[in-house]
Amino acid sequence: MRQASKRIMMVRPKHFGYDPETAESNAFQSSEGAQKYDEIERLAIGEFDAAVEKLRHKGVEVEVIEDTDSPKKLNAVFPNNWVSFHDDKVVLYPMLTASRRSERRLDVVEQFQDQGFVADEVIDLSNYESEDKFLESTGSIIFDYEHKLAYACISPRTDAQLFEKLCEITGFEPIAFYSYDELGQEIYHTNVMMCIASDYVVICSESIPEDQRTEVLGALTKTGHEIVDISLAQVHQFAGNMLELEDKNGQSILVMSKAAFLSLTKTQVDIISKYSELLAIPIPTIEKYGGGSIRCMMCRVN
Repeated sequence: MRQASKRIMMVRPKHFGYDPETAESNAFQSSEGAQKYDEIERLAIGEFDAAVEKLRHKGVEVEVIEDTDSPKKLNAVFPNNWVSFHDDKVVLYPMLTASRRSERRLDVVEQFQDQGFVADEVIDLSNYESEDKFLESTGSIIFDYEHKLAYACISPRTDAQLFEKLCEITGFEPIAFYSYDELGQEIYHTNVMMCIASDYVVICSESIPEDQRTEVLGALTKTGHEIVDISLAQVHQFAGNMLELEDKNGQSILVMSKAAFLSLTKTQVDIISKYSELLAIPIPTIEKYGGGSIRCMMCRVN
């Protein structure tokens, strides 16, 4: 399985807004002005549509799924947390907050199966929610598909034992660690502090405790990845929340938000540009109230 995805799924939201339940474990969400429900929803849907148009214009295959009107799902725009697609199986994941569990849609999986995009075997781990064990797909896990390694920072949304079980199921070697922000809080998802591309990795190494940092960076160096180290301040601009895609000609594109792009230094841009075209997409409303960025909006299909 190639590292850069050539086809992604995105979910066009019916509803969007600040979710106080998810905010308990997501320090990136802001409640400022959150009472302007209609305006926030309108702006978010507009940002979504513009993002899809920009990706398609670059030659990325985007499968847009329409969110269902009921039940109301404020975070449906972030489908990468409930499903992952692999060469031989599809995995459904247990999610921390009850408000997000209705995002899991078997009809979407069946649609891709009918179209021949994904395998027929479905592994459903959602029953672990009853045991208070959670693992939120490619939010929790960064897969190095080419080297069969999986990286995860442990948090309330990423259970260590369940991470190991998932790796057994999918045939990946697990590399677990902790990651903290400047206040000492656990970073809620690995994909806000780390992005693995084919030839390089964007990572906030300062967020990882020193005794674990050596192991993580060593594994990345051993697999030949050039390291693009970002700061915690850049993490808060979603500079770790990126995804490498391929256009129709097989060229590498690194997708990030405009806020993330503007936070990068010239040196960081120069390194990434050796391998990928940088594509910056403005999604300020989604980032502010959803606490996630463009990578969270894109779920790789194949």
